[in-house]
Amino acid sequence: MGEQSGTGNARSIVFPYYPRGVWLGFHQSQARYRVVVAHRRAGKTVAAVNDAIKGAVSCRLPSPRFGYVAPLLSQAKSVAWDYVKNYARADPGAKFNEAELRVDFPHNGGRVRLFGADNFDALRGGYFDGVILDEFGDMDPRAWVEVIRPALSDRGGWAVFLGTPRGKNKFYDMRNDAKAQKEGWHLWEFKASETKILTQTELNDARASMDEAAYQREYECSFDATIEGAYYAVEMTEAQASGRICKLPIDPTARVNTAWDIGIDDATAIWFFQDIGRERRLIDYLEISGEGLPQIAKRLDAKNYRYGRHIMPHDADAREKGSGTSYREQFEALGFKDVEINARTEDLLGDLGHTRMHISGCWFDSGRCARGIEALKQYRREWDGKRQTWRERPFHDWTSHPADAFRELAVSRRTKKTDKKLEMPNFGAI
Repeated sequence: MGEQSGTGNARSIVFPYYPRGVWLGFHQSQARYRVVVAHRRAGKTVAAVNDAIKGAVSCRLPSPRFGYVAPLLSQAKSVAWDYVKNYARADPGAKFNEAELRVDFPHNGGRVRLFGADNFDALRGGYFDGVILDEFGDMDPRAWVEVIRPALSDRGGWAVFLGTPRGKNKFYDMRNDAKAQKEGWHLWEFKASETKILTQTELNDARASMDEAAYQREYECSFDATIEGAYYAVEMTEAQASGRICKLPIDPTARVNTAWDIGIDDATAIWFFQDIGRERRLIDYLEISGEGLPQIAKRLDAKNYRYGRHIMPHDADAREKGSGTSYREQFEALGFKDVEINARTEDLLGDLGHTRMHISGCWFDSGRCARGIEALKQYRREWDGKRQTWRERPFHDWTSHPADAFRELAVSRRTKKTDKKLEMPNFGAI
């Protein structure tokens, strides 16, 4: 690979990377936003790392900055760091910082650094000339919208979105933007049956070892396949198929109730619902980070709903050490009444089962509840890599807060039974 230093002095470095044929178009593309949906073992991380290294050593802007972001920082280290070191050391001047997971190229001030989307606020304040988001479907979408996209603005930086399908989430939306040839976007989809990277014998063996949904998702890049380990996949698929995820009207004569998951140092999630006759309608969803209760109360007031009851988890009655008051008391002092506190429960599996049954009788507004709906689709169990089995506890990621808030609603002592055979009102399709 040849590159030009920032001072105009030519240097020639040959990096030991020889891309597979399917990746040549990706590396040659000038599209600002590149989306790659790739089957397992297609070589996406290797390709992505080398794209970032090439950018760092050849960018002519002062102090180039390129990032590789994985869903977890530990994941970025285990998956990509060895690749970065292996390829970047072809430049004899490369300096590696193990603590910060970065490599610096002193001749032009270029840098490649690894990050985790689990703490995306740590990326604030910097800039990127290019950034790679690997397994983007497993990330909190706010990492892109609130932090990474703004960091590209002043330098006109590019972004690459990589992944294997995890349902119809934000990655699916990105893929559709690229598929529609939105300006500046380009899509590559690498299915195992088409790339021929893996032998047919290997694919046959994989297919025989997995259920069909998992095979279609992992090897054939299907966004329609259910997410492995997802608690509510069947119920949410059923809700979609039966038309219960649609555009819902808000009844101005009915009270709007809320169900909460309270985040002190994390996100607070709130579902808004109306009980119309025997129907439970989820009409809105709100998620807030970095704001106190007074600011959250202002957001609720701004919606101009006629509020009824507010369902909160047991810790809303815990008194804060500083103020000596509870979350419930502070909320009531702001003018909100009829707060209902759910009792603490140790029966997580029972609550999850109850929530599954509750979903089967709910309607969801497809627009206002979009983020909450996607969270319910993706909320899943944690995988025990050592024992090669699913743990009973949920995997904690961005889906946890909306799913926990919905569970508070489902297990509320004042929840009414919903008849699954209700006549479906004509709300219209999504």
